[in-house]
Amino acid sequence: MASEKSVLAVIRAARPTFRNRNDKIAFAIHSSFLASGYVLTATGPQALSDNVFSDPSNDEVSVDNWNELNEEYAFVYANPEKGSEKVLVKCLVMNDKLLVHVLSQGSSEPLSLEIDVGDYAGEDGGSNYAQQFKNLVKLVKRIDGDILSKLDGSANASSSSRSSETRDRTRQEIPEPVGVFGEPAGPPTQIIFPSVPIGSGSDLVPGPPAGVLPSRGGHGIGGSMHLGPNDPMWFGGIGRDPAFPGGMPGLPPGARFDPYGPPGVPGFEPNRFARNPRRPGYDGHPDLQHFRRDADSDYI
Repeated sequence: MASEKSVLAVIRAARPTFRNRNDKIAFAIHSSFLASGYVLTATGPQALSDNVFSDPSNDEVSVDNWNELNEEYAFVYANPEKGSEKVLVKCLVMNDKLLVHVLSQGSSEPLSLEIDVGDYAGEDGGSNYAQQFKNLVKLVKRIDGDILSKLDGSANASSSSRSSETRDRTRQEIPEPVGVFGEPAGPPTQIIFPSVPIGSGSDLVPGPPAGVLPSRGGHGIGGSMHLGPNDPMWFGGIGRDPAFPGGMPGLPPGARFDPYGPPGVPGFEPNRFARNPRRPGYDGHPDLQHFRRDADSDYI
């Protein structure tokens, strides 16, 4: 694992010449790889050849010509701890940022890092390399966390460890349910899913919809949409239903029904269907008998 001191020691030992601020950040990335145990096998134009991974040579090379390219940097490293597995590092200048892409041999998904050059490159400090950088500690941590640790495979382990710690901390923060008088609550309440009612209810008072528990007991009324002589809608209640001694609530007096029914069926004789007698001196329509005559005269 690279640190600020080890990276700065590599920079001082190499004593590079920086042309601009981008050179400083690119060389700090290179120094972080060397401080983490990688070996430089190619740099500059040689690092961009098509056979960088297939070249069997793992000989260490000098860092000469590392900034020979225009607004682009390239390094190839070998990792002795992983059987000399090679790693290609490319840095591309994009406005005030340095875009870093790292591809490991045998992998199809590169690692990426975007660095704001102005946040880490200092003013020209001459031969004092410590003054050439600012926030070097933070820069090295970003390089190690986003690139080096992932190449070493330690990022997944640390991520899993952090996830496990987060889950344990979350479990500890969730309070246990407490019952009455501070007693621990029992098992969770059983959830009962209502059944789907079949054939319950009527046209007048429909049954409950699917997913709703049926009500307790009946409503004392019901039947189909066809009215019979015992239906409580009849005034006075032909069936004498005690629940509706004066007929169905809300129906105006004088409402009538034109009787019809199957011929010859007991209980459907026309004389069983009756309406209140017409009031004397009223010649209006039977359906309007419940309205007062003096009220009708207001609209004439």
